[in-house]
Parts: sequence; structure tokens; C-alpha cells
Amino acid sequence: MAVKRNGGLAEVIAGETEISTVGKEGKGLTYRGYSIHDLADHATFEETAYLLLRGELPNQTELAEYKRKLAGLRGLPAELRAILEKLPGSSTHPMDVLRTGCSALAAFEPEGAGRSLLDIADRLLACSASMLLYWHHYHTSGTVIETESGNESVAGHFLRLLHGRPSSGLHERAMDVSLILYAEHEFNASTFAARVTASTLSDFYSAVTTGIGTLRGHLHGGANEAAMELIEGFGNPDEAENGILQMLAQRRLIMGFGHRVYTVSDPRSDIIKRWSAALSDAAGDRKLFDISERIEQVMLREKKLFANLDFYSASAYRLMGIPTLLFTPVFVISRISGWSAHVIEQRASNRLIRPGADYTGPEPKQWLPVDKRT
Repeated sequence: MAVKRNGGLAEVIAGETEISTVGKEGKGLTYRGYSIHDLADHATFEETAYLLLRGELPNQTELAEYKRKLAGLRGLPAELRAILEKLPGSSTHPMDVLRTGCSALAAFEPEGAGRSLLDIADRLLACSASMLLYWHHYHTSGTVIETESGNESVAGHFLRLLHGRPSSGLHERAMDVSLILYAEHEFNASTFAARVTASTLSDFYSAVTTGIGTLRGHLHGGANEAAMELIEGFGNPDEAENGILQMLAQRRLIMGFGHRVYTVSDPRSDIIKRWSAALSDAAGDRKLFDISERIEQVMLREKKLFANLDFYSASAYRLMGIPTLLFTPVFVISRISGWSAHVIEQRASNRLIRPGADYTGPEPKQWLPVDKRT
């Protein structure tokens, strides 16, 4: 096969998957054949996770049982809570908390021992918000929170733990949709990294921990944090336009625009943009949305770059009262469903992922003793 020299494995087909399509002509973004627009309009995140992990949408009985299962898996072992308490509060990034928590849970609830891969996937999906927000409250206010809950949604559980009270219906549904949008995206960097780990026959937790570590990078999951910092740096739309023009003149990177796969638009962006607008109107404060929209217009006009999912997710999350440092961890809570589906798929027909490389180093050299080297 001819070597493709384009950087970052762009356009290189690295495997097969039945889980999702991304940017395919005539299909767009689908999960197991279902359009992202139908899922965002009609599904819940629990239905979406069930679909990704089990291959089909649940019926009413299956969905109710799945929600009960997840609700029963939100508690944390005392030993894990002790580890979370020992992690520094001021110097630890919340992504480090999830990476450490996932890895530590493997020691207390190892693969095997009567746990199927689906059981582990459901456990991580259910308790990731518990780990994150137990640590968050312990170190920000000294509060030890209870992470168990009634039969509430993953979105509702996250928002209740964060704010200490049940969320509004609008906020819960907005969070639910954002989790659906972030749940899966084919062979993106973190998913591919997780599959590489799974292909070595490492354990399930190691594969998910690999995904978390990869998502931590600013060129992958951290873009929504950077987008929020950008948006909040401007006082009004006119100031934002002038600032973006200056940044472009200085050839500075503007996070939240363009995509490695999509060439015309990110199909998820318009969905989360509508929710950002709805949240803004409900709050009676369109400042962040109007600034975001002006930045989007400037980037499209000046660079022909479209907003991706991360850009309007930033203002949507802020309007729901989510601190910026928790933006990417929310991504993790959602993407555990996609990573897990890919790990299970990789295991089902495994072959070690070991690509070749096109060597560009020096030709073979003659060895010389140290006293003969110039």
C-alpha cells in the first residue's frame, strides 16, 4: 500500500466500525444508523448510551431497567473516596481526577470477578460524575457529598451534584442533548487511542484511562475550555470582532473552529447553538451568545471556518452554571459510552494495532570509538 504522507493519519483508514459514521456523504453523523439530529431531538442520553453499547435502541421496559441500573451504580467505594480526598485541590486539573479515579477503580472492581464488559462500561458511565463532583466539592468547600441518587437521568445527576439541588427541566434537557452530541465520533484521537490500548489485550479500565488522557489535550477535548476563555475575554460583540481580527492578523489559533473531518459544517454545532440561545433567553442574558455569534460570523467571513461543537457548548455550559475547568470532564462523562462501545468492538475481533512508519532519518552510519569521534 502506498504511504500517505499527510500528517496526523488524515484520510488513512485505520479499521472498521459498526458504531458510527462521521462526515460520510449522504449519511452525515450517525450512531448505529440513527441520525444525530433524530437522537438530539427525540432520544435521551440513556437511550443513546444503550444504543451505542448494545447495538439497538431499548424498548420502554429495557430503558426503565437501564436507568435503574445506572442509578444504582453511582456510589463510590470508601477507598476511592479517600484517594479523591488526597488529590490536591488547587493544582489538580479535573481531567486528572477522572483519569486517576478510573484507574483506581480498576483496583477495587477489577475486570473479571463476575463483571462483564457491559457492566464495567455502565459502572464508569454511572459513577464518573460522582468521582468528579465528590472531589470538586471536597476541595472547593470542604463538603463531603452523597453521590447516590434516585432514578434521575445522567444529566440530572450531574447538575444536582454540582449545584446541590435538582435542575430545571430546561437545564437538564440541554445537558442531556449535549451528552448525546459528545457521546461518539468514530476514530477520533481518544477513541483510536483507547482501541490501540484494547488491542494489546490490556484491561477495560486501561483503555478508558487512555481515552481520558488523550482527551485532556487542548487540540481534542480541551477546545471548549479555550473557547470559553476567549468568549469571556470580550465585553460586547463589537469588541469581540475587533479582537478576533487582531488575533487573526497575529496568526493566533482560534479554538472552536474547523474540524479534521468535516469540510462544510459540524452537524452538531447548530444543535447546541439552538440550546445556547434557548438558555440565554431563559436567563434573560444574551451577552455570551451574542459575542459567540459575532465571533462565528467573523471566522466564517475571514477564514471560511465554521464553528464546531465545542464553540457553542462553551456558552451553553456557562449558562448552566458549569465552571470552565469542568467542561472537558463533562465530555468524558458522555464519551465513556462511545469509548466503551469501541473497546468492546475491538475485543470482539481483535488484532494488535501496530502501524508502520515512513523512516526519514539518516542512512546507516559506521560506529566509531569515542576517541575517534569529531
